Amino acid sequence: MINKRQLEGLRVAILVTDGFEQSEMTEPRKALDAAGADTSLVSPKKGQVRGWKHHSPADRFDVDVPLQQAAAHEYDALVLPGGVANPDALRVDEQAVTFVRDFVKAGKPIAAICHGPWMLIEAEAVKGRTMTSWPSLRTDLTNAGAHWIDREVVADGQLITSRKPDDLTAFNRVLIETLVNLHAHA
Repeated sequence: MINKRQLEGLRVAILVTDGFEQSEMTEPRKALDAAGADTSLVSPKKGQVRGWKHHSPADRFDVDVPLQQAAAHEYDALVLPGGVANPDALRVDEQAVTFVRDFVKAGKPIAAICHGPWMLIEAEAVKGRTMTSWPSLRTDLTNAGAHWIDREVVADGQLITSRKPDDLTAFNRVLIETLVNLHAHA
């Protein structure tokens, strides 16, 4: 059971640009907020970003912190939603890759779902890790040195990965449990 105060004081960045799978941002954010975390939508795009519901444009969301003003040391964890366009655009944005790499270097929890693990490949975080993702990323992750398995959620060290929106319940549970353990030992 989620306790409203379990994650009080923890700050979580959610890195997105246009084209993220909407539920993969909104559902983890709701779960984190319900547990007391302070979440921030971080983006290289100023103003608003647009989510997608599968192949259709969906809602717009205000960017809380422009990527240019964000720093990994200001956050306790990172969430990387999927969708195809979102991580594909972010992985060629050097500032976004550096932001993710800084979380990797600091050993902070990173939760990536669907196509989100593309960012972990770019940040050189997957070698030797057991992970899951949307099935089309299997070869990319394997070629980058990860051990890919088909499971709804996989936690390996600081990385938490899931396959798709249908896995959000398990993804959110493991994300919250990981952060509760982190918070308890802080």
